[in-house]
Amino acid sequence: MSHLMTLLNSLPGQVAPRLTQGLDALGTSVTAEQQDQLLGLLALLHKWNRAYNLTAVRDVNDMVSRHVLDSAAVLPFIKGATLLDVGAGPGLPGLVLAILKPELAVTLLDSNGKKVRFQRQAVMELGLANVTPVQARVEAFTESAFDQVISRAFASLVDFVTLTRKLPAAQGQWLAMKGPGANDELLDLPDGIQLCARHTLNVPFETAERQLLILTPQGVE
Repeated sequence: MSHLMTLLNSLPGQVAPRLTQGLDALGTSVTAEQQDQLLGLLALLHKWNRAYNLTAVRDVNDMVSRHVLDSAAVLPFIKGATLLDVGAGPGLPGLVLAILKPELAVTLLDSNGKKVRFQRQAVMELGLANVTPVQARVEAFTESAFDQVISRAFASLVDFVTLTRKLPAAQGQWLAMKGPGANDELLDLPDGIQLCARHTLNVPFETAERQLLILTPQGVE
């Protein structure tokens, strides 16, 4: 864990208190190890972003809210044993949820090589035994029967559901993290798919409206 400590020491002093305050506001309790893993993820993301342009968010303090806390906000709605993060990018929200819920088996799916390389590096350096990064286009991904399939910034709601139609289990769910514009997208849902629940996500330090849409096959609650 010595390299992790080096990573943590590279962070500005205000990052850890900001993360703690945000997690408290969400009502999310973490162990000291989980706190260090989340901070390590931030440090890695900030370090890699300079060279690989993984995210448009440059300031590590903004990464706390826009990436880690935004991802953590959906934790109360994660259920089941397996989660597929589609279009995971640098591993968000999947890496955060894997840290917060170590018993959850998380698969990260993205077609971008540099982003999947970052995912693999983060998994190794943070010691995450419950995460499997996969580089593939979603159309070519054949593993299925996930309890939940989540997307944070992958595509329109219609494309998300259509491209992943065969990936959730029979009683599985799609979780779409969206802004206010998703209201129009709901009008175009494919036949056989229903909105099961809608939750407002109150992300600490952020004013933009965020919501989580939970979708299921028709007839599944």
